[in-house]
Amino acid sequence: MALNELRQKISSQTVTVGVIGLGYVGLPLSLTFLRKGIKVLGFDLDPEKIRKISQGQSYIGHLPAAEVAEQVARGRFAATADFARLAEVDVLLICVPTPLTRNREPDLQYVEATARAIAATLRPGQLVVLESTTYPGTTVEVVQPVLEAGGLKAEVDFGLAFSPEREDPGNSKFATANIPKVVGGVGSVSTALAESFYALALERVVTVSCTQAAEMTKLLENIFRSVNIALVNELKILCQRMGINIWEVIAAASTKPFGFMPFYPGPGLGGHCIPIDPFYLTSKAREYDIPTKFIELAGEVNTAMPYYVVQRVMEALNSRGKALKGARVLILGVAYKRDVDDSRESPSFKLMELLEEKGAEVRYNDPHIPRLRPVRRYSFALESFPLTVGNLSAMDCVLVVTDHSAYDYGFIWSHARLIVDTRNVFAGIAGAEAKVVMA
Repeated sequence: MALNELRQKISSQTVTVGVIGLGYVGLPLSLTFLRKGIKVLGFDLDPEKIRKISQGQSYIGHLPAAEVAEQVARGRFAATADFARLAEVDVLLICVPTPLTRNREPDLQYVEATARAIAATLRPGQLVVLESTTYPGTTVEVVQPVLEAGGLKAEVDFGLAFSPEREDPGNSKFATANIPKVVGGVGSVSTALAESFYALALERVVTVSCTQAAEMTKLLENIFRSVNIALVNELKILCQRMGINIWEVIAAASTKPFGFMPFYPGPGLGGHCIPIDPFYLTSKAREYDIPTKFIELAGEVNTAMPYYVVQRVMEALNSRGKALKGARVLILGVAYKRDVDDSRESPSFKLMELLEEKGAEVRYNDPHIPRLRPVRRYSFALESFPLTVGNLSAMDCVLVVTDHSAYDYGFIWSHARLIVDTRNVFAGIAGAEAKVVMA
């Protein structure tokens, strides 16, 4: 009976959504439903996020504050740290972090804590969907037992599903609404509920047979990228030794109209997915006595990239009679990808750590990140260093890590003494090789 009422609410678009975790996944997802006139109550433990939303502000660069302010003013959007209010909403979307421990094991503390919070207020007629990336089996092995401990049963009293987030910050072509949404429930009832719910705001919903298939889908997507990036990173090192330009090779290979997809080398992996998600599967695979050799080797190659880049910086300085110890190194870009203000898992932090360990004096510039805030494992008390003629010429080395479109590379090349380029951004500048070393 209660689930029938939920179906009717979804059908009539009178459903109320609760989004738990208002970060780079939760806030865009909230706005996607708000644009369709669906009321959203956000939950987060960060008082700063709650304050900013309440004041109609956005704390994510590519999400307009005006839209947040409009939805708040119209009474459709609110945010709270009071998890007792979870009972007020009809659909609960879990968008909390799933990091790794220092030993690269899955850290589900946020998922588990959220499940317990939901269980404390869970009522018949609610739908719970886990969106946080995790290993196959998490929904039914970790979340479901917690939710059912109070006597309510999935598929009978409430719905339970998994639907992996597919967020790409800064992508002008694809956003939450037009990225196909994969959904798998713990049973046919939950799958149908989740499918009809997401169809309210998303253009296409793709159902799979179970939560485990949906969980594995997300991991496959990111492992595919991790393995291919590792391959091209390894080839980059080989090509450098052989005197071959890997970027030229990739461009030439990309002319093949079938059987090839270009991936590009870099200074290391960043973001909330690719550096982390593959290890969720390697951990689970050990329960089945299956070695995940490709995944683990790719992780090793990608993790080694910052060390390779620092070695290239050292070689570049040495070739000019300068030691890395005491050298002034300016890192361009601490965001994990171009034109975003997201620094999660950015390789820039590892590069800073390695350079400082070797005695370098490190500064950074990023037009999207004016100052560094503490992140997992790293805490640098630095502010963005202005790109003036005097500042650039005073640096012993400029290290390009993130290729923001706001950078004037001609200006940088003109005034820097030495440049180590991990993104091939100086390829179009005549005579660039006089100052530029590829890494």
